[in-house]
Amino acid sequence: MKRWIVYITTLLLLPITGIWAGNNLQERNTLRIMSYNIRNAKGMDDMTNYQRVADVINQIHPNVVAVQEIDSVTGRSGGNDVLRELAERTLMFRTYAPAINYDGGRYGIGVLSKEKPINSRYLPLPGREEARVLLAVEFEKYIFCCTHLSLTPEDQILSLPIIRQLAKEANKPFFIAGDWNATPTSSLLADIQKDFTIITNPKQLTFPADVPDCCLDYIAIYKTTNLPITCLSSHVCNEPVASDHRPVVADIVFKADKKDIFLSSPYLQNPFGNGITVMWQTTVPAYSWVEYGTDTLNLHSALTLLDGQVICNGLHNKVRLDNLKPGQKYYYRICSQEIMLYQAYKKIFGETAISPFYSFTLPTTHAEDFTAIIFNDLHKEIATLDGLYGQIKNIPYDFVIFNGDCVAESHTEEEALSFLSYTCRKVKASEVPTFFLRGNHEIRDAFSIGLRDLFDYVGDKTYGAFNWGDTRFVMLDCGEDKPDTTWVYYGLNDFTGLRQEQVGFLANELSCKSFKKSTKRVLIGHVPVYGNTDKYQPCTEIWGGLLAKAPFDINISAHTHQYAYHSKGSLGNNFPVVIGGGCMPEEATVMVLQKKGKEMNLRVMNIKGEEILNLKL
Repeated sequence: MKRWIVYITTLLLLPITGIWAGNNLQERNTLRIMSYNIRNAKGMDDMTNYQRVADVINQIHPNVVAVQEIDSVTGRSGGNDVLRELAERTLMFRTYAPAINYDGGRYGIGVLSKEKPINSRYLPLPGREEARVLLAVEFEKYIFCCTHLSLTPEDQILSLPIIRQLAKEANKPFFIAGDWNATPTSSLLADIQKDFTIITNPKQLTFPADVPDCCLDYIAIYKTTNLPITCLSSHVCNEPVASDHRPVVADIVFKADKKDIFLSSPYLQNPFGNGITVMWQTTVPAYSWVEYGTDTLNLHSALTLLDGQVICNGLHNKVRLDNLKPGQKYYYRICSQEIMLYQAYKKIFGETAISPFYSFTLPTTHAEDFTAIIFNDLHKEIATLDGLYGQIKNIPYDFVIFNGDCVAESHTEEEALSFLSYTCRKVKASEVPTFFLRGNHEIRDAFSIGLRDLFDYVGDKTYGAFNWGDTRFVMLDCGEDKPDTTWVYYGLNDFTGLRQEQVGFLANELSCKSFKKSTKRVLIGHVPVYGNTDKYQPCTEIWGGLLAKAPFDINISAHTHQYAYHSKGSLGNNFPVVIGGGCMPEEATVMVLQKKGKEMNLRVMNIKGEEILNLKL
């Protein structure tokens, strides 16, 4: 149904907090560091060009840059503040440290950063031919230092105690970058590596820029126990003109704290074939597994293999637990270890997150009793979900069905996951299986195809059938509510083909032993086959003949946003039809389908808790 005002309101009210602003925490934990001696923006062509230097920085997209040889309002710079010029052209914060007074102004080093610094300080360093300085800038997760060391080896060595003392005082990862005026074979490099790790490659040459023959520029990190970072890569940029040095770059990733690794709680899917699927999302690429057993002390491990290879290094986690005993209570917990680096011959792992224990029980083949909760047309309205759940939260239930248009019209994965994660926590999907049937609004918007990665459909189809004990559920996917030729679909749909495909499925289903031997049979689908208020009703036309004599006990539908009950035969239907309400509080409904022994009962309640239908089947 078209509820444009509702959808816009929903989008505006969705709880988009920090973690949902981009669900890959590792991307936000990655730091690109750059060091660049710019020679006051004077290139190898003897032209001073601030924009050219800024373009070099912008093309690299660093988070933080150590900049050396910078004039501030000197005669040589024409009264320009060079670091300010670069900051404005790169849209970065600037922190300056003067080393000497020069030509009516000052000359020194600086730091450019995308993140606003918490604080900064600078310390003098030895330099007999020219005074030197060490600039330390503190950010939320790290301290970044820039320096341009003396040309004199003795002064370089004398600078080390000052650098080391500052590093020892730091309570965060401590980086130092700059032009050290020392080659890889120098005594400085040998000495500094006693307590610093060089994270750029000294074999890659940086000076002179046009035809480099030595390395003078470095990035290093102070060695500490359990250092929470990994260097992903480093390189020297092929920039031969803008300065007399080439810039060096390193990509760093911080380990995620184990408490931040899980994006969602686990949710149970596809509890059939003596197995069940456990799904969850992580904020970082991970290697994931499930530990499970009939108690919490003797556990088995399960992970996902494909063609002999463990499926890992992604954010979506799906692990199938097989060879389970129906009727047996199982305990399980999910485990995810961050993969910080995944290369052909090198892999680096971070922290491991382990969830609390959850439990589940698979239904036995001949189980007669169950309770199912059925929602429909929530359209990501959290207030409606909360209100409806409040009416059934004290009812013990075995599984939950979301009958379409619940995770509706998601433009991004983050948007879909935000609602899905909230919904699964709300209905306790970590311990009871959930079934997400597709509605016509799940088919729309950019992430519609991606929704498939978030579910484990029964039979790997958006339609199918399953037994819960001795009750058979048949699920149909009606597709869109308009012809495939409708202009808003841009020729990208073929639901006529999908509906026709289900003719064969439905014919086989109605004649199979599992259907015939079941004591109760439930037909469920989003768009009603009977009682549809749309002008376009292809499901009735295509499936009506097969369903005319089908012995279902109840047909549960949705889509119209208006609760309705149609008794057997009132619309040519061979079974009662119940249609759920809409997403607004005044029209919303929740259903409780309960079977005890040979008797089945369907209750429909509104958001006020009023019972609007109590149907014995």
